[in-house]
Amino acid sequence: HHSAALAQLASRIGAVMRFGTATGQDPFAKVKELIQGLIAKLQAEAGSEATEKAYCDEQMAKTEEKKGELESDISKLSAKLDQSISKSAGLKSEVKELQAALAALTKQQAEMDKIRQETHSDYLVAKTDLESGLSGVRKALGVLREYYGSAAAAMLQSSSNLADDMKQPALPEAHEKATGAGTSIVGILEVVESDFAKSLATEETTEDDAAAEYEKISQENKVTKALKEQDVKYKTAEAKSLDKAISELTSDRDTTDSELSAVLDYYSKIKERCIAKPETYEQRAARREAEI
Repeated sequence: HHSAALAQLASRIGAVMRFGTATGQDPFAKVKELIQGLIAKLQAEAGSEATEKAYCDEQMAKTEEKKGELESDISKLSAKLDQSISKSAGLKSEVKELQAALAALTKQQAEMDKIRQETHSDYLVAKTDLESGLSGVRKALGVLREYYGSAAAAMLQSSSNLADDMKQPALPEAHEKATGAGTSIVGILEVVESDFAKSLATEETTEDDAAAEYEKISQENKVTKALKEQDVKYKTAEAKSLDKAISELTSDRDTTDSELSAVLDYYSKIKERCIAKPETYEQRAARREAEI
């Protein structure tokens, strides 16, 4: 077994054996002393290295455990951070969409309000015109009916009472034509009256339908607006809460990352001390055991 310590001991023993007898000293006593000194030295070195080995094993194990814990913590924090960032961005995008929808809804309602106001104004004008026309036609019909009705009755009564007493000539042809013309005018006015009445009824029905449809859509828009505004409120609050959590998670990850950097620096130094050696502890221990 090649050993520098044993080679040195052998050299010293050789010198003692050659020169010890010349001085009158017992060479074996000196040899024994040299051997015992080397054994003590080797045992001391072995004890020191055993202590160093225990220290290295403990520090390496603790450092690797701490390194694993910190890496796991950073991984978890990064996952939570990524998830929160993604969710916050999604909520903010949804809020923008809701705000755009609310703006479009407000614009639509404003246009509906304007159209409803214009339509109602047109209805009021048309209604006034139709009622005025209908009233005029009915007044004209009343006058004509009264005129032609009373004239015909008077003529008939007069003709019946005096028929026996007086031999009156027949009614002139012009009177008959006038009566026929009156009847024709009354008929035309009755048709006009019917048209006015139908138009007025149509306008009123159209107005009622338009008003009902306007109220229905306006109420739906009101409900939709309230729901979207609530969504905006809650999603904005949730995004704000997530942004706060993102800030805290970022701070925690940075702190943990700094701690990991310190642990890695220490880990590098402890490996350099405990591992980066040409001969392992086991090899050195076996060598010293053989030397002893």
